[in-house]
Amino acid sequence: MTYEDALKEIVIGDETYIILTAESRTHISNLPLLLGERFIDTGITEQTLVGTACGFALRGRNAVAHGFAAFLTMRAFEFIRTDIGVGKLPVKLVGFSPGFLSTANGPAHQALEDVSLMRGIPNMNVFCPADEEDLSICLRKILESQEAFYIRFNDEAPVYKHSEDFEIGKAEVISEGKDITILVNGYLFNQALKAKEILEGMGMSIGLINVRTPKPFDEALVLETAEKTKLIVTLEDHFLTGGLYSITAELFVKNKIHTPVLPIALENNWFKPALINDVLEHEGFTGEQIANRITDYIKRS
Repeated sequence: MTYEDALKEIVIGDETYIILTAESRTHISNLPLLLGERFIDTGITEQTLVGTACGFALRGRNAVAHGFAAFLTMRAFEFIRTDIGVGKLPVKLVGFSPGFLSTANGPAHQALEDVSLMRGIPNMNVFCPADEEDLSICLRKILESQEAFYIRFNDEAPVYKHSEDFEIGKAEVISEGKDITILVNGYLFNQALKAKEILEGMGMSIGLINVRTPKPFDEALVLETAEKTKLIVTLEDHFLTGGLYSITAELFVKNKIHTPVLPIALENNWFKPALINDVLEHEGFTGEQIANRITDYIKRS
């Protein structure tokens, strides 16, 4: 099911939902005709988009606002922080083209710090689906939540049948491993699956966890996993600072966990714009390259 179909199924018969966009209609192009006055396009005005969504939320409406992730989370950050965060409003923000999904667009359009920014706001939660199927499975509970959420949109084609048993704050365990456990969120899930298969072919026991919501983080599961595995790998199309690696490291320091952690993320650099497969290859994030980075780390250790 596409995101648009999943969203339509939730909102079409519920008059409380208002769908908004900042001239970002690619993934919701059929909704204006279906929703009429309940679909609002503010134009390229992300601050106005967030302010309008908050106005509806104050009046008891369920506001779902869409925009390019880079502009939504950065241009409108103060509005999100002050109106949604301080105001404790249950607005849902959907960021299109986050991380590597901005592909051929340059640094101005690349959202590689969006998870860090959004999770730093009190009362704001973060949802990073593994692919479009995962997004569709989890969407209803996210939208029906009475808390604010930033949704890192992902329309990657699924290659794995995800569990429909979703609860906010609970990760999806794909497999358990004694040697290595990969924590991944968002777009790189499919590459993590490939890396898992390669490493298992070398005789290793590999765990894989789909961290659906980095905030709230499934602390209990990750702490339990750290006791059972020799190495934790965090994998994300995000800057090293503030994302999944930072979340895991904070948890481990707080609980005095000594399991080694290998972070695989973008370190102090925006990626070179290109078609998605070329981006992955150039930046070292294909399944094969991820597996090699892990084995190289083990050899060095």
